[in-house]
Amino acid sequence: MTSPASEQRTLKLLAVTACPTGIAHTYMAAEKLAQAADALGIEMKVETQGSIGAENVLTDNDVKNADGVIIAADKNVDRSRFVGKKVLVVGVAEGIHHPERLIERVQNAPVHGAGGQDGGTTPPTGSGGSGSSGGGGKERSAAYKALMNGVSYMIPFVVVGGLLIAISLALGGDATSKGYIIPEGTFWAHVNAIGVIGFTLMIPILSGYIAYAIGDRPALVPGMIGGWIANTGELYDSKAGAGFIGAIVTGFLAGYLVLWIKKVKVPNFARPIMPIIVIPIVATTALGLFFIYVIGKPISWVFTHLTDWLSGMTGTSAILLGAILGLMIAFDMGGPVNKTAFLFGAGLIATGNQTVMGMCAAAIPVMPLGQGLATLIRRRLYSEQERETGMAAIFMGMFGISEGAIPFAAARPAQVIPANMLGGAVAGGIAGLASVRDAVPHGGPIVAVLGAVGGVPMFFLAVAIGTVVTAITTNALIDIKERKNRGAAGADALVPAGAGAGLGVAPEPVLAGVGAGTGVGTEVSGPGGVRTEKSLTPPPTAAEPSEDEVLSGYLTAQTVKVQLAADNKDGAIREMAAMLATTGKVADPDSLVAAAFAREDQGTTGLGEEIAIPHAKTDAVTAPIVGFARSAEGVEWGSLDGTKAKLIFMITVPEAAAGDEHLRILAMLSRKLMDTGFRDRLSAAPDETAVLDVLREIQ
Repeated sequence: MTSPASEQRTLKLLAVTACPTGIAHTYMAAEKLAQAADALGIEMKVETQGSIGAENVLTDNDVKNADGVIIAADKNVDRSRFVGKKVLVVGVAEGIHHPERLIERVQNAPVHGAGGQDGGTTPPTGSGGSGSSGGGGKERSAAYKALMNGVSYMIPFVVVGGLLIAISLALGGDATSKGYIIPEGTFWAHVNAIGVIGFTLMIPILSGYIAYAIGDRPALVPGMIGGWIANTGELYDSKAGAGFIGAIVTGFLAGYLVLWIKKVKVPNFARPIMPIIVIPIVATTALGLFFIYVIGKPISWVFTHLTDWLSGMTGTSAILLGAILGLMIAFDMGGPVNKTAFLFGAGLIATGNQTVMGMCAAAIPVMPLGQGLATLIRRRLYSEQERETGMAAIFMGMFGISEGAIPFAAARPAQVIPANMLGGAVAGGIAGLASVRDAVPHGGPIVAVLGAVGGVPMFFLAVAIGTVVTAITTNALIDIKERKNRGAAGADALVPAGAGAGLGVAPEPVLAGVGAGTGVGTEVSGPGGVRTEKSLTPPPTAAEPSEDEVLSGYLTAQTVKVQLAADNKDGAIREMAAMLATTGKVADPDSLVAAAFAREDQGTTGLGEEIAIPHAKTDAVTAPIVGFARSAEGVEWGSLDGTKAKLIFMITVPEAAAGDEHLRILAMLSRKLMDTGFRDRLSAAPDETAVLDVLREIQ
């Protein structure tokens, strides 16, 4: 018989908090959940999966003894370890704003089953579905995160494959009537073959990891095979595959098909083989046949009829024909529309008409060159990963490899594809007007350099104007979108926008490496089991901070202001930057202000709870600096909870230091600022000395 004492034992809950790119929400949600559990007399341990890695990791014993698990995350969290437990899945913001409600709801959540990620009713992490999880996001957000997951895994294949092809063509290729040919059996032919393999794999990789983000591991195989089928036109009687657009389609189809299959009730004995045998086989077969027989036929029809249509336009205006060919070349970069235009121009070379191929040749490099240029002229709109991809795209564009722009088009199709098409149309139209000729079926500046182009000056002018039009249009469209979304993206985006709005949420380079040499990583149980750091000071060999320094010496009495004069966000940032400049560690105050404004353009740094943490990674500062200021009336910061910022921290770090210090400082602040008592003491401190005394608690 169960004793009354055992019936009233303390409820034991687990939680996992995670965000795709930043720090703040991960730790804020962890602290809020731990505080709520402590207030309710519930034992809770919280695992955080922030940018500095997983901390306070849940053990098998923790899971075994748990009564339920709350996953408050905006990224995929592996739930296979929670089989047989009640699992509630919500967005990370829910953990911050409604922790008590989550603790109540998890007690009635569905049991997570072995046959699927979501126990039959709970949507996948980040899906934003309503279901039993209550969501915490929107379906569009989940789809976008899945798309970014695929793009981020695809990027290395695009870059490696494209650069190897470009290098092999430049150093080992010969211009012939059939294009640039590398003699078989040579060293450069082998380099080219390796690059081709990378390019061949990028489409199934894109499809597979979109599917993986939606349906987890069982969706990976159908997603990749579906992407391969989409890119293999011979399977559905087309001269061109569906390219990256087809891969996006197969990725989403595979992911959601797997989710649907997971909901099918099966006998207990069949559940272990569902995710590794039954689901992949059924989904792969169904998706493959569906694409071949249903989707593939229209693609073949489009290819054939576009070719016939172009043939009927050969006697029309050269400018119009060039603009149309440029639009087609730029639309899907290797897909059926692009291939139709390219093969149409290449086929006319043999008839003596080289002007049509000249139009195509001018349009081919515009997309990668334009996207690369866009990352250079408006750097603040792009993440570091996007900027690096942009440089690779410029190199590929020089050699006529239009696929260099695919990562940008896949990440922001509504902005990039129209811009590409406009630039391509301009380049093709100018080439048509000037009767530019191309004697080989290839494009880009390389064909002009090697003497295959007639009308070289106008060819380069067409490419240059098309490139500039593409870059300016891309940035204008992205800027319009960012302005519309400003304040809605949340306070968690602590890296540039391409992480969540650009290239690749999942494998964005993690700014980790914290631990050895920093004192971070020594685990001590904090409130509710949340990991805290035993030591956040530099190693013993480093100078210990003096009494007027906190946060490892980055915040001093000189960088504290008890009352801001500014009454708006821009003014507050300028005032705090001027304060930081008094330390002598700010080489260019105006550049620091510009960097902070650029970060705000990507999404508000107002975290809610009357807190804002504006921050900047810039070489305008020579060393990490942290400033703190208060505003009695509060400053409107666009926080999601509608509160004005009264406690404002400004963090500035050089680019070289951003990989560890930026995230470490943010993690420390985010944790501590969720302590209501700490915030109250900080607000009540009468002067700079008292403020420093309170802030020293973070140490």
